[in-house]
Amino acid sequence: MTARSPQDPSTVDPKPQGPKPKFPQEKIKLPGSDAEMTPAADHGETSYQGLDRLTGKAALITGGDSGIGRAVALAFAREGADVAVSYLPEEEQDALETRHWIEEAGRKALLIPGDISQESHCLNMVERVFDEFGQLDLLVNNAAFQMTRESIDAISTAEFDRVFKTNVYAMFWLCRAALPRMKAGSVIINTASIQAYDPSPTLLPYAATKAAIVNFSKALSQMAMKQGVRVNAVAPGPVWTPLIPATMPQSSVEKFGAETAFGRPAQPVELAPLYVFLASNEARFVTGEVYSATGGKSPF
Repeated sequence: MTARSPQDPSTVDPKPQGPKPKFPQEKIKLPGSDAEMTPAADHGETSYQGLDRLTGKAALITGGDSGIGRAVALAFAREGADVAVSYLPEEEQDALETRHWIEEAGRKALLIPGDISQESHCLNMVERVFDEFGQLDLLVNNAAFQMTRESIDAISTAEFDRVFKTNVYAMFWLCRAALPRMKAGSVIINTASIQAYDPSPTLLPYAATKAAIVNFSKALSQMAMKQGVRVNAVAPGPVWTPLIPATMPQSSVEKFGAETAFGRPAQPVELAPLYVFLASNEARFVTGEVYSATGGKSPF
């Protein structure tokens, strides 16, 4: 047997493959910008290598401007897919950066700014994708909103509505609009969280939406398989994205991810391969499942 060299990626110690706390990150304003992250997040710009697993596919990714969404958009493009990116108008600069990486991979990019907590915008997004690409094969419901609150009486009805409309209603609206038009072999992937199983009390509404996403994904998978469409979810643990310094207290941001077995949070690039696997034909017998990547923080 030939020994592997120390440079072989398959032999690299995973613990130091991303920055560890204590992080010097300062508070940033919602919705947060990737350019304001310290340290910078890794979306796979210099490392992700595609294997043509999604050639000829068209994808729609919500929250694709930064974080997990950008990493998935980059990976999908390098796997051969054209990608539509949904984002808030104030995230335009991040979205342009995502478009750069999609086009750098030789694929078409479609930017769709707007607020997914509005039903009309979700319906319009699906129409835009079909108008531009002529098909929608991969729907990734990834965008999310959260706020940290110390007590339930600090959570307004308006905030509770915003969390559920962004995280759950948008997923429902997009699936309802897209699924009837998706062909057999298409895939829906929803981003859940370890919060669905191990909720933090300070993230009460957010955690509740993530539990709803798990339940929704499992139920929809049975319905969608009648037309040959697979539905799965990914449940990350702590991931270094702009949402963290934009919504969490400084004390939590400084030590974010320290409790994992790796002693650090995941970088977005470390989640992207799960989405690629679930989107590809390699996962053709996988539906109704939740794939966790929690850094050793077992959700059960």
